[in-house]
Amino acid sequence: MKKIGFIGLGIMGASMAGHLIDAGYKLSVYNRTKSKADELLARGATWCDTPAECAKDQDVVITMVGYPQDVEAIYFGENGIIDSLHEGEYIIDMTTSSPILAEQLYDAAIKRGAHSLDAPVTGGDAGARDATLTILVGGDEADYEKMKPLFSVIGKNIVYEGKAGAGQKTKACNQIAIAGTLAGVCEAFAYAKASGLEIQNVYDAISKGAASSFQMTGVVRKGLEGDFNPGFMLKHFIKDMHIGDDTGKRYGIDMPVLKQVMREAEMLEADGNGTKGTQVMLKYYDSSF
Repeated sequence: MKKIGFIGLGIMGASMAGHLIDAGYKLSVYNRTKSKADELLARGATWCDTPAECAKDQDVVITMVGYPQDVEAIYFGENGIIDSLHEGEYIIDMTTSSPILAEQLYDAAIKRGAHSLDAPVTGGDAGARDATLTILVGGDEADYEKMKPLFSVIGKNIVYEGKAGAGQKTKACNQIAIAGTLAGVCEAFAYAKASGLEIQNVYDAISKGAASSFQMTGVVRKGLEGDFNPGFMLKHFIKDMHIGDDTGKRYGIDMPVLKQVMREAEMLEADGNGTKGTQVMLKYYDSSF
């Protein structure tokens, strides 16, 4: 399978698409802002004017967009993907989106004799750039096996999670775990600063012990250095937390830690921090960071 339509060329999508070109896949691309495709077009990708055009006559269509409403629009809206699917074609949504929507995409694909996988990723911009993403896959296991060589071009830890929607549910688990960890790390350094400790000394000590985590060494560390550029935007993390909270209600589970972190993040977003990296959570606990 060599012909791929790729939709969504943001911080992560552009890198992922580039790896597929490097691996010899013939790529057609669509993005709401065409200029974001310029580098890929210079490397041989073909521009498409609509999601439907990008999906037409492809072996695989990959989507990597922002929000569940974006996924719904590009698949089911006017000039959407579903109406362009042919028998045997694969759709792979790699957006962090709703498990319920993933199930709907699967059902719509099956009705057209096509295949559907939900395959959200973790690893941020660095993982996309270095092709080391973790890919969490839901759908039919035979389809997962068929697409595994493609996944291996853009990720390293590729895990089959179960039937349609299972990839999105697993991604929700990941983001729920991150929420508490990120908040805990930020609280720790706010405490260190307030108590008069030398921040670098504290970091050197606790980042190498039981308290260490990627949120500390890969995310919050940047904020401690004054770098709030996004590897993963706060507004997208808020979206992910809402997905976890909303589906948690469906499954009858209450998650007070997630809710608290979500409220904190939304307060920061309201103050204009939505496009900064998640390390900006430091500023909730101490605005002087």
